[in-house]
Amino acid sequence: MLFISHAVSIPSDQLELTAMRSQGAGGQNVNKVSSAIHLRFDIKASTLPEFYKERLLALSDHRITKDGIIIIKSQEHRSQELNRQAALDRLVTLIRSAIVIQKTRRATKPSRSSQNKRMDKKTKHSKTKSMRGKVNY
Repeated sequence: MLFISHAVSIPSDQLELTAMRSQGAGGQNVNKVSSAIHLRFDIKASTLPEFYKERLLALSDHRITKDGIIIIKSQEHRSQELNRQAALDRLVTLIRSAIVIQKTRRATKPSRSSQNKRMDKKTKHSKTKSMRGKVNY
């Protein structure tokens, strides 16, 4: 059971975890041991609430396929168990980030006094620079 929040959780049978050999340097350990984890999670077939499903499918994340399957590969640790935990943690983080609703941005207008201060500062700077020219006698 994977807990997303106090009310939402994912049963273990909906997660497909596959062990495979890691890529990259590492000597004989990499060649012999299947320590990398490939996690697959089908959003549409899951028991997540509809709100969660809609938000996840609307994300433009490279880990989510067109069919609505989340694929996460974890291979940063030498141990299979640590990679499994890292993949599950990444899935939980992805789902939690999808349900956060951003505040809508409201356009603001600068106050009249701040506009006047800005214009005064520009005028003063312009006068300072014009005084740096050649002096004619």
